[in-house]
Amino acid sequence: MGEMVSFTGNGGTSEGYLAIPSGGAASPAVIVIQDWWGLVPHVRAVVDRFAEAGFVALAPDFRHGGPASKPDEPRQMLNSTQMDEAATDIAAAAEFLAGRPEVAGKIGCAGFCAGASLALWAGTFSDRIVATAGFYPRLPWEGMGADWADYSGKAALIHCSEADGTSAATGVQDVRRAIETAGGTCQTYDYPGTAHAFFNEDRPEHFDQRAAATAWARTLELFRARLG
Repeated sequence: MGEMVSFTGNGGTSEGYLAIPSGGAASPAVIVIQDWWGLVPHVRAVVDRFAEAGFVALAPDFRHGGPASKPDEPRQMLNSTQMDEAATDIAAAAEFLAGRPEVAGKIGCAGFCAGASLALWAGTFSDRIVATAGFYPRLPWEGMGADWADYSGKAALIHCSEADGTSAATGVQDVRRAIETAGGTCQTYDYPGTAHAFFNEDRPEHFDQRAAATAWARTLELFRARLG
């Protein structure tokens, strides 16, 4: 359904996977942030699903064409400098989407694992991003110099696996408090019995169909309420 596109970001050209709803009407938009492994088929499938649900969706390619090739490589992918570059790419993606004729309404951001942390963080550095959803985020991250005050009037949603410590995890609670103190709203949901990556159908050892369906429905509900 989607296609690779280029957009200006980080002082140069960035790429991403873009999918547009088939109905033809201008729609709100969602930025999808990859997990550790890059712009893999699972991430592209999520972009396509958002388009099928009525959102213009874009996944920036932080790995510039290739997934991680070694088990320890993903954790080296986003040090503090690379996180700043990722933030710039996300903000540029928001500007790119805002300028597309297919986009009307506001912009949200959803991410997975490492990308969930970035998606939640995105609400602090782009005025265009007004709602965020993080699936089993790995928080806190060194190098994430977030100014949560920018969340005033915005909304966040965090889906928490049992394996990661549920919503009681310190990082999740820190982010929730920071967003609420800033004047935003933050809902957290726990999914009992789930492993990290429970939304990823390409990882059958972790995938939980019921939890994934519930998390997806809650994410669409948030974005339809906030972006339309």
